[in-house]
Amino acid sequence: MKEGPLNEKELEWLEEVLVKYGNDDSVLDVAELDGFLTAILSGPRMIEPSEWLVALWGGAENIPKWASERELNRFMDLTFQHMNDISDRLIDYPDQFEPLFGVHTIDDEDYTVAEEWCHGYMRGVDLDDWSALPESLTASLDTIALHGRDENEARLEAMSDEDVEENIENIIPAALALHDYWLSQQSDDPAPAATPSVAAPKIGRNDPCTCGSGKKYKNCCLH
Repeated sequence: MKEGPLNEKELEWLEEVLVKYGNDDSVLDVAELDGFLTAILSGPRMIEPSEWLVALWGGAENIPKWASERELNRFMDLTFQHMNDISDRLIDYPDQFEPLFGVHTIDDEDYTVAEEWCHGYMRGVDLDDWSALPESLTASLDTIALHGRDENEARLEAMSDEDVEENIENIIPAALALHDYWLSQQSDDPAPAATPSVAAPKIGRNDPCTCGSGKKYKNCCLH
């Protein structure tokens, strides 16, 4: 598996696959995937790929029927490469951490769109128990949730463009603060968690399927 950030062509391919196999409950674009992976890397514990890969597709019943083993392995390779790149930036190069926000152009003026990324982030938050987050960091999570929870849509629409842009500018420091807090909690654990970098599994026909069904790959998601 390669290291470093994905190029534009690789991101476009990932998005095509997410749309191709997507559904109402799945991650549907790379911005949402980026937020989803960021939250997984930033939470109280390291969630196993067998858990978050199923959540990515919206449940075991929605695991894709891949066109080929090559397509599956490329998806895995690119997803884990991107995840490791996010981890490197969060831990070692926080000044280079940059969420994959979208851009909406109206009357030749560009506006940052953070909703997809924030929805993905909150989807990742929902995979774990963040209730022990101290009150001093609740505002940081609320900054992301404002754009990432459907129930906040009316509140967001009532805000001025300036206030919305200001909140979007606060998302990066909020995400970094949340990551740093949970990482410090893991560091204090007597049995610290392993490094967040995760190698993409190479899946053989007789290996257990990554969807968590308990079946062999050849009898489950290969076809």
